[in-house]
Amino acid sequence: MPPKFDPTAIAYGWCGRGWHPIHLFVRCYGGEAPATASLAPKIGPLGLSPKKVADDIVKATTKDYKGVRVTCRLTIQNRQARVDVVPSASSLVIKALKEPARDRKKVKNIKHTGESHSADYH
Repeated sequence: MPPKFDPTAIAYGWCGRGWHPIHLFVRCYGGEAPATASLAPKIGPLGLSPKKVADDIVKATTKDYKGVRVTCRLTIQNRQARVDVVPSASSLVIKALKEPARDRKKVKNIKHTGESHSADYH
């Protein structure tokens, strides 16, 4: 009898030194879907739909990082992608300055001004 299916098991991939969980990193603008052409070669072989993953990325980044470029970590588990936002130092600074969301295609060459303290970044 085969072993029972574990829905909480993370899919593992061969990494050269052994089997490790599959994590993919994607850089995109918060609140905007990354191009499916850039997602397809990464997640297509894992059996995921690039459009569905792009929608998940939009949901995860819209609230706090709209218009700011962030890195998203995709953890693949049973043909489901879990999205975690991994902010860079620059995106944390922009978020700490409490600047309004901007349309990156219309507003260019912005000057970031304001005060922030080191406690805002933790």
